[in-house]
Amino acid sequence: MTDLLEKRENWGSLGGFILAAVGSAVGLGNLWAFPYKIYSFGGGAFLIPYIIALFAVGLPLIILEFSLGHYTQRAAPNAMRRCVKPFEGIGWLGSFMCILIICYYPVILGYCLTYLGYSIQGIFNGGELPWAAEGVEGINQAKGFFFDKYLNHHESFSLGGVELKVLGPVIIIWILMYLCIFKGINLVGKIVWLTVPIPWIMLIILTVRGLTLDGSTEGLAYYLSPDFSELAKPITWRYAFGQVFFSMSLGWGTMIAYSSFLHRKSDLNNNAGIITLTDFATSFIAGVAIFATLGGMSYVTAQAGNAVPVDQVADKGVSLAFIAFPYTLAQLPFSAWFSFFFFLALVTLGIDSAFSITETLLASIVDKTGFSRGKVLVGITVAGIFVSSVFATQGGLNWVGEIDGIVNGTFGAAFLGLLECLAIGWLYRLDYLRKHSNSCSEWPLGKWWDVSIRIVIPIILGTLFFWNIFDKATAGTPMKNPEGGYNINVLVTAAVTALGFLLAGLATLLKTRIQDDVPNIPHLKINDMPNRKKIRRHFSSACVIFALSIAAFGLTIHNTAYPDSVILEQKLVMFLAYLLIVSAAVDAFQAEKNISCLGQLRKLPNIQAGASGVMSVMSISACLSIILTYLSDILLEDKAKAEIPDSLTTVSYIILAFVTVVVVGGLIWSFHRIKASKNNELQETEAI
Repeated sequence: MTDLLEKRENWGSLGGFILAAVGSAVGLGNLWAFPYKIYSFGGGAFLIPYIIALFAVGLPLIILEFSLGHYTQRAAPNAMRRCVKPFEGIGWLGSFMCILIICYYPVILGYCLTYLGYSIQGIFNGGELPWAAEGVEGINQAKGFFFDKYLNHHESFSLGGVELKVLGPVIIIWILMYLCIFKGINLVGKIVWLTVPIPWIMLIILTVRGLTLDGSTEGLAYYLSPDFSELAKPITWRYAFGQVFFSMSLGWGTMIAYSSFLHRKSDLNNNAGIITLTDFATSFIAGVAIFATLGGMSYVTAQAGNAVPVDQVADKGVSLAFIAFPYTLAQLPFSAWFSFFFFLALVTLGIDSAFSITETLLASIVDKTGFSRGKVLVGITVAGIFVSSVFATQGGLNWVGEIDGIVNGTFGAAFLGLLECLAIGWLYRLDYLRKHSNSCSEWPLGKWWDVSIRIVIPIILGTLFFWNIFDKATAGTPMKNPEGGYNINVLVTAAVTALGFLLAGLATLLKTRIQDDVPNIPHLKINDMPNRKKIRRHFSSACVIFALSIAAFGLTIHNTAYPDSVILEQKLVMFLAYLLIVSAAVDAFQAEKNISCLGQLRKLPNIQAGASGVMSVMSISACLSIILTYLSDILLEDKAKAEIPDSLTTVSYIILAFVTVVVVGGLIWSFHRIKASKNNELQETEAI
């Protein structure tokens, strides 16, 4: 183990790691994905599940990934393998997710680079941007420039021809990503000192300008006034949780890989808090900038006598940021210069996230194969350019949205987070990771973190998983379209999901060339447990409850899909679900108690005790999804879509106050703890 730690490259400084991790977490996911998702899925209602996901799931999970990477000193597949060998497949599923994202992410960055080029051209053409115009014409010009002049976009899923003005910038982005990481993690730690602060400055400028537009208040009212009926739709929760995983780079191993390069005395818990709060602040402020702009755009249409409400004034899709932001920039004095600095900021911000995903995939392959880092990076770059060219076609934008939907889908990043929690929480010694994280952190994790990873987060993510399966199963989306031909969404989702599991399985079966000196820790035998009779009894009970929960879930799907052939009444199924939740909760906490009492035994949890916990929390999740299904149906029937208020409401001001206190207070506290930690280390050094 000593040789491994000596050979493992380290970040040049703590600040370099924090900025790199912030750069990975804070990227186009905040300025591009977050605004269009909140615009598409409920406006202010989207903020509620997003905040829940960020702090109830995102923060504990990023600490888990930091501690796992730092403890094992390996990228995700090998880090999972060093815990329990079969878990390597979970890490490779994350690597496959990296492949999906890195296929289309450089294309979005290519759009930013193109707009950067047009901004430079505008500077030398008298300061005029090519999409600039006054009033309603400005809105139409921004839309037409992006869709027609630049993309030559068509609506169908047929690819059409390759657009060279799109492909060229994509190739440049891949070359920039290569140059950023080919010399190793130390170079990354230096680059982020430039690429992370600049976008924040530009985002603040755009926010101020958006707030000064006439009509901006109406846009903010839509952003900060929840339509609670949207919370009854599983797709709102799925995209909110998916956005947290996408934005914070959770689930696919980026934070595991980054923390594996950290110095052994790095403060893991504090870093996790800083990154979570910074990510939240960036997303929220980006939302303010976008929706203030949308309010201004809506006001302009009203002044022209053709009023368009805030929720319809722009395209609800991945192109939103490339319409709203350019429109705002065109309204500024010296617009070409501001546009130049803004899109330069977007490129630098996006590059951080892009090369972090590439670094994750690179580290996983190198750790597995022992191949030269340089050769693997060249291979990834060449293959990436080839695959990204698919999205640089006339129909490529449609496929960007399709693949992004898979990343946020039922088997997307949130599902990988669920697998991580179940595997590490129930079948590995979670207390090892907690003690390791506490040993190098200023503020310690308590027992609450174990309960969160084992029970709370799996129940939340499991409920979301089953709820979305139910939604898909009852949506009536056929394999074939009524007008003929196959449904492209169903086929692509099924094919990509199957391919991901297949590749993860094959990668796990391949021999690992780099053999670490890892002790083979066996699972504790049932006969060695002092309460083995209780464990056997609870395992049997968990199996029965899990089977009944899945049966009840299947009955709910059948009753909803075929209402004319109801097998069991809704009230009976609901009563069964409540009963199973209580029974499963008892088994889950008993299993948690059995695993927590291992004490000083140098063995892994008993398989039966761990399996009991896994089945218990999944039973609770399945039954909760049944209850949510019926409650959401009632809510959607009884409550019509809320009207968009014209001004900020009391709820809006409460949300603003909450965000300000959490972000400002949390960051001040986190940086204060870092300063206190450094002072303590200095005093100890002087004493020695």
